[in-house]
Amino acid sequence: QLQLVESGGGLVQPGGSLGLSCAAPGYRLDYYAVAWFRQAPGKTREGVACMSMNGGNINYADSVKGRFTISRDKNTVYLQMNSLKPEDAAVYYCAAPKNSAYVCPPMSLLAYGMEYWGKGTPVTVSS
Repeated sequence: QLQLVESGGGLVQPGGSLGLSCAAPGYRLDYYAVAWFRQAPGKTREGVACMSMNGGNINYADSVKGRFTISRDKNTVYLQMNSLKPEDAAVYYCAAPKNSAYVCPPMSLLAYGMEYWGKGTPVTVSS
């Protein structure tokens, strides 16, 4: 059973940067597509970014395009967040589907394909 572990969350000022990591101890994440989601208090979970297994298919939510970058190496998937805004504050989760051939869909459909979820890491954007 793939277990995903997020790290890197914390407090950052508006306009600042933060990098999140997602790892799966004992597993190689480059065998999986991986996505990042976030959920702010009182709001529904939303897809933020998705990368296919081979990295050739990447999607971002419109709200983070140009500011967030998803990347990966053999064991870890990263989410680099720049120019952070107060509205980016949320608990950030990484998730992965079972199907290694998964193609990242539009963000509105992203959660339906996910089988494995981490427990999240909180991001606070405040001065």
